[in-house]
Amino acid sequence: MAEILIIVAVVVLLGLIIGFGFIAPRNRRGSIEPQSKRRAPVDDRVAEVVEVETVSPEVIEVVEVDEPEISTERPRFRDRLGKARAALSGAMGSIAGRSKIDAETWDELEEALILADVGVASTQELLDHLRARVKADGLSNGEELLGALKLEMIDRLSGFDRELTLSSESGPTVWLFVGVNGVGKTTTIGKLGVREVREGRTVLMAAGDTFRAAAAEQLGMWADRAGAELVRGSEGGDPSAVIFDGVEAANARNIDLVLADTAGRLHNKVNLMEELSKVRRVADKGAGTVTEVLLVIDATTGQNGLVQAKQFTEAVELTGVVLTKLDGSAKGGIVIAIHDQLGIPVKLVGLGEGAEDLVPFDAAEFVEALFA
Repeated sequence: MAEILIIVAVVVLLGLIIGFGFIAPRNRRGSIEPQSKRRAPVDDRVAEVVEVETVSPEVIEVVEVDEPEISTERPRFRDRLGKARAALSGAMGSIAGRSKIDAETWDELEEALILADVGVASTQELLDHLRARVKADGLSNGEELLGALKLEMIDRLSGFDRELTLSSESGPTVWLFVGVNGVGKTTTIGKLGVREVREGRTVLMAAGDTFRAAAAEQLGMWADRAGAELVRGSEGGDPSAVIFDGVEAANARNIDLVLADTAGRLHNKVNLMEELSKVRRVADKGAGTVTEVLLVIDATTGQNGLVQAKQFTEAVELTGVVLTKLDGSAKGGIVIAIHDQLGIPVKLVGLGEGAEDLVPFDAAEFVEALFA
């Protein structure tokens, strides 16, 4: 009987081996899983690609995707001057509600303008002209007074040539940028380079700030982004030589425009300002022509920016001002002070961090944005 049982067991075992071919291995959790069904885990994205590859060519639809475009839409002053407008809104709202123009009205208006950093001298001049206009036009209430104030501010900001000048001579045009540390000179050059290349000009950036190690690297990144060329010197080298070499290189390559960076310097350091005067002279000695010397001012510094402008004007004969960070400043009145006290136009203003946010200054739009 035992022999019969052994024979039956062997037959059953052989049947299992022949019928199923193998015994499935256990997976890591101990459950049984047929080997033919197991596969290595794959990333979901890879799985999607595999499925696409199995689709019949007749049903595949090719979809072209456009690359995202860099915005070239100019920002509106009204949208970006919220802080400057907020600094004036309380006083202006109070004045607008007055039924008559009295001494208290004038005192409130004077305080509001000074707080907006128009400056004491410019505020007094502005109010003197405004009083004459109120008398001549027979204005009688606060709303009419604010309307006259807007017109007076626009008048004081008008009559300036704000165009960035290109040379009519042979050789490259040179725009030189100056200012104290931290105001955004290098970034301004980069943004302007992007704009000029978009407008069809060839551009070379000269890294004349040889004292700040990161300045040339930063300018190089902007040059790559803009599609411009870059000339730089050794760290601590002569900035005049770097800018001169940049102009000569631009001339040799038939490049239209040289944007020249300079090291930030304190406006009250005589030796540094004398060095800047040398940079200006040397930049004009080569094959190019300096048509713009632009002072870059951080709008958030307010009246201190006016002091800087006076000192830099004496050193290099400024042709215009670039006012950065105007969108983040409550001191928008500095624009009026610069025009009144120095007679130098604000040519460009920064209304944000993007390349498209460096825009030409528009007097009427600026004033309307302060009151709207």
